[in-house]
Amino acid sequence: MTDTHQDLLGVARDWLGEGRRVAIATVVQTWGSAPRSSGSLLVINAEGHFEGSVSGGCVEAAVVTEAGGVIAQGKPKLLEFGVADETAWEVGLACGGRIEVFVEPLMRADGLDRLIADARARVAVIRAVNLSTGEDRLIYPGASGETEAIAQAVAAAFRSDKCRTIETEAGPLFLDVRNPDLRLTVIGAVHIAQALAPIASLAGYQVRVIDPRGAFASPERFPGHDVTSDWPEEALAAAPPDGRTAFVALTHDPKIDDPALDIALRSECFYIGALGSKKTCRLRHERLTARGFSDADLARIHGPIGLDIGARGPAEIAIAIMAEITSALRQGSVAR
Repeated sequence: MTDTHQDLLGVARDWLGEGRRVAIATVVQTWGSAPRSSGSLLVINAEGHFEGSVSGGCVEAAVVTEAGGVIAQGKPKLLEFGVADETAWEVGLACGGRIEVFVEPLMRADGLDRLIADARARVAVIRAVNLSTGEDRLIYPGASGETEAIAQAVAAAFRSDKCRTIETEAGPLFLDVRNPDLRLTVIGAVHIAQALAPIASLAGYQVRVIDPRGAFASPERFPGHDVTSDWPEEALAAAPPDGRTAFVALTHDPKIDDPALDIALRSECFYIGALGSKKTCRLRHERLTARGFSDADLARIHGPIGLDIGARGPAEIAIAIMAEITSALRQGSVAR
């Protein structure tokens, strides 16, 4: 099934390349127990073929019908639908809700090409769409030229991974945030890593486990996860950490952890953590200082790793680590 944002944009791009007329329907606002979140997509062509979902099945037919008119007239349209309590069970909800869906015609492929290229290059971007006029623009992290209110809303959308509609003088503005997938890089295929990997996967992270010790780094110990026995320097050169990467060092072995932390500290990782007691952390600080890092640089390392919740054993320590990563991602800081 084609359901990721990038895949759906690719379908729309292919249709345009075939000379078909296309519309995109996007959930721009929800109330109550809505079936799909803001940012969910449905792409439709003039022949009535569609991919994606905006409601889990309860209003797709109506959206496809409306999309036909949008394509014919070349003008966007804002639709509102309600899911009644008596039909909510059919789409897996405990009660009803309400959604707004913005349907817009696609006239050109260049905008899609830019969004698809950004997704492939792991570039964060917001497509800001005026719901009154259909005019849109792309906003990147740190971009200038927006009002203070819009800039604050953009920053919050990037940080929370949540699309939202805000009111502006020019009309309602939908912020369609498209962050790269979250990644968790784990140095050390140890017991804590075995517990951490599935937890992180459930939280939406692409997990990669790196350990040059072949006996540790085996697919059998990490089923379903990317695991490599390359040295960190080699593995990280192939897939460098970026601003959507959380990075944890768990081996307790300076020969493995220190070079990996060196790379992480020179990257834009939003979280860096390292296992060890306070004494171990102090010795690590001294070694990394000798590598040329300042106290401010090393303050980025969370160590001892994990929120202080009194965790005992690999599973609880993994929970503490994931909680600390989540705090860094969503709040930009960690209450220790």
